[in-house]
Amino acid sequence: MRRLGELEAEIMDRFWRWRRPATVREIVDDINRHRDIAYTTVTTVTGILFHKGHLTRTREGRVWLYRAAATREAYAAALMADGLGASEDRPAALARFVENLDAGELDALRTALRDAGRPARG
Repeated sequence: MRRLGELEAEIMDRFWRWRRPATVREIVDDINRHRDIAYTTVTTVTGILFHKGHLTRTREGRVWLYRAAATREAYAAALMADGLGASEDRPAALARFVENLDAGELDALRTALRDAGRPARG
C-alpha cells in the first residue's frame, strides 16, 4: 500500500476524525477554514481515493456521500506490513522496529501478542 499524498491524507484525516459519511462540500468547507482550496481539486482527489479503495460512496439525491473504507489504524497497519515486505529479512526488520518502541507501545504490543491467540469475543 502506498502512502497517501499530502492532500489525500488531509482529506482522509477528516473522515477518520469525523467517523461519518461526508460530502465533498463538507470537506472543502472544513479545509477552507485553514487555507484556500478549490472544490474541483477536492472532488478530483476524493474520486482518486474512492478508486484506490480508501473511500466508499453512496448516492444521496444529487450528491455522493463518502465514507472511509477502513480505519486509520488499519491503514497504518497496512503501511507497516508493506514496510516489512520491503526487507529481505523480515524478522530483522521487525526487531529494528520493536527497538524503537517506547514503554507504552511495548506494553500494547505485548497485549496484542497475548490476545492474538485468543478467540474473538462476540
